[in-house]
Amino acid sequence: MGTKQTTSPVASKGNSNDSSRGSPSKLKSNGVQTQSKGKKKEVNALPPQKSVVVAYLCWLFGGIFGLHHLYLHRDRHAFIWWCTLGGYMGIGWMGELFLIPEYVRDANEDPRFVKLFVAKLQAYPKPTYSSKRFVGQVMIGHLFGQVCAMAIPESLVGGWDLSFLHWAIPLFVSLGVWLVGNIGREQGVWWHCLLAAYLVYPARYLIYDETYSLLLTGLVAALTFDGISKQWRRTPPRRGSAGERTFKLTTAVVIYCAFWGSFLYFNGTISDEDGGEVPIHEAIHNFLASAWWTDLKQALLDTYNYAQHHGWYETWKEVFESMDVDGERNSYKVLGVSATASQAEITASYRRLSKEYHPDKVKDEALRAQAHQRFIEIQQAYSVLSKIKSNRRRKNKQFQEDEAIVL
Repeated sequence: MGTKQTTSPVASKGNSNDSSRGSPSKLKSNGVQTQSKGKKKEVNALPPQKSVVVAYLCWLFGGIFGLHHLYLHRDRHAFIWWCTLGGYMGIGWMGELFLIPEYVRDANEDPRFVKLFVAKLQAYPKPTYSSKRFVGQVMIGHLFGQVCAMAIPESLVGGWDLSFLHWAIPLFVSLGVWLVGNIGREQGVWWHCLLAAYLVYPARYLIYDETYSLLLTGLVAALTFDGISKQWRRTPPRRGSAGERTFKLTTAVVIYCAFWGSFLYFNGTISDEDGGEVPIHEAIHNFLASAWWTDLKQALLDTYNYAQHHGWYETWKEVFESMDVDGERNSYKVLGVSATASQAEITASYRRLSKEYHPDKVKDEALRAQAHQRFIEIQQAYSVLSKIKSNRRRKNKQFQEDEAIVL
């Protein structure tokens, strides 16, 4: 047990002699090593063993995004969990609490799991009906079809009417059905549910509610997959390299996000100050033509040019100082003194303004709150500048003492 390929005992027995007499370039089905193009290669080596503890930790901290399925090389399952936030807002994620040990045994090709799976192969020619998987096929097929429908622009784009793209909806419905149907130890071909989706899709002209027409398309595609295409996956899914898995998942995520981006850009709206709705693509166009964006682009360009001549370190110092993180520049402004003012000048200005804006000296009740706020700003500005001046005097004194010691 625990072999790389999971087949019934009858099939293994019938193929053992033929495979042993094959050419060296072919893989043996019952050998430990074989030679392909002069290189020895492990055939029946067990996959890297996965830990139940790590799987549960991934489930707890990132399971809603399918992290535990990524860890267990269940990439299709992980992508669906990412699209639906853990199976429609965490419902499927919570339901996996007691299924993770079985997932780990499957990933490790545990002998007990393989024995039970071989017993299922012998007892049932094809996988039995699973209401959970069937409902998942219909729901994901409906989701993918709905996302495709929402992404189609409702208005003309460059003078083109793109409403004909609705014929791509059955394609994505069938993809959702097929994706769920090929999770784990079950599999099936795609074109069966694709053909069924396109055959039933014209019913949209009879069912005017798009929600029900999509649901019917997904339901028929799932029934077709379940009744015709579904079969056992007798060998574990091929374990691709990290780069291959990353490329496939990234491509799927980018495509899925592109459809949502198309929906937001072409069909999304935002509310203006008057309560009217403005299409997002118009709002973006107006923003890019606004004076604020023009000034921002010019400021970024000036910063880049300054950095090219003076270096990024000096540029960062200028940006940091302009941010006035310590409040020094604003404090000079509040007290009405220059940046070169001495501590005595700062103190004199502070005392004068404190007397002028003291709340007790303001008789008008309407102006007293404003005077109180101004008085607080004066107090804070004086505190900030006094602290900065004190720190600078201390640093200068320490520097002079260190220089004198060196001399």
